[in-house]
Amino acid sequence: MSATVPFNALKPAEDAADVRAAIDRVLASGWFILGPEVEAFEAEFAAASRVPHAVGVGTGTDAITLILRALDIGAGDEVITPPLSAAYSALAVMMAGARPVFADIDPERLTLDPRATEAAITARTRAIMPVHLYGQAADMRPLEAIAQQHNLAIVEDAAQAHLATADGRPVGTIGVAAATSFYPTKNLGAAGDGGAVLTRDAQLAARVKRLRNGGQATRYRHDEFGVNSRLDEMQAAILRARLKYLAGWTAKRRSIAARYRSALNGAGVTVPREFDAGHVYHLFPVLTDARDRFQAHMKERGIETLIHYPVPIPRQPALQSASPAMCPIADRVCAQVVSLPMYPGLSDPAVAAVAEAASTFGG
Repeated sequence: MSATVPFNALKPAEDAADVRAAIDRVLASGWFILGPEVEAFEAEFAAASRVPHAVGVGTGTDAITLILRALDIGAGDEVITPPLSAAYSALAVMMAGARPVFADIDPERLTLDPRATEAAITARTRAIMPVHLYGQAADMRPLEAIAQQHNLAIVEDAAQAHLATADGRPVGTIGVAAATSFYPTKNLGAAGDGGAVLTRDAQLAARVKRLRNGGQATRYRHDEFGVNSRLDEMQAAILRARLKYLAGWTAKRRSIAARYRSALNGAGVTVPREFDAGHVYHLFPVLTDARDRFQAHMKERGIETLIHYPVPIPRQPALQSASPAMCPIADRVCAQVVSLPMYPGLSDPAVAAVAEAASTFGG
């Protein structure tokens, strides 16, 4: 049967008129790459994220790679990162020429475990890259202490954490820089690909701007080996239109999460803890040893679910050359995790339907 509650809905809704006006504005301008829309969005997104600098780039993956390159992290260097995330986190490290080293996750928070991180440090380690997963910030205080003790950079993967905070501190202000994504499913999504680098470091921001545009210091003068990774004017304009809705959308996500948590208390699935009030609920995962049965149970009731993520990154064929260490907690979680519908456009009846269906699963 077709889902009566789809996993996501990406068509413009309350923002439709603003998105249409943004598109028309760019078409009328005739300026499509690195123009006033990108500059304005960078300023507006930096302000919303409470950092001095935002640099728009082609994808969230590129944002990670360009941060590492701006820090001169590359061949022969290692970056510690978690095994539970989209594989692009680790692939971005490889794109910079460095080696991703996987440290297992905390079994409750599901983000990078500080103890496993410290155990993974070698003489080649240059950075720690926590992923703020599913909208919840990683356990940053101990990771900061470890980084300081070992003189390592912290690069935050904040692709799933627009406007999230860690102990009241905005993500993107904790490490040397953060990478975020505007893939259409993200809390702030474009109508295509896009990403940004957030940082307090003016020099790092300036270098990322050069690197994203072929390493050009001025037009046709390429001072260093750069790439072509530019957020285009159309996507920037759409993101500007949607940015003013983001705080309200985040509040709606938190409201939906609270209703799910209440309904699933004592149910046959485990709901990961909310460790921080700054959680922005990009996704709402639950854990069960009977995932196939749970998904079938939800489908029978018209509820679409997805898995984020079914394969730990170290077990991906593309990462075999990295000689990854085993991460048994991530292995277990990847076999249990399943995501419920979570987006601001969910109606009250739809939220009730999802909550009721999940709460009646017997485990």
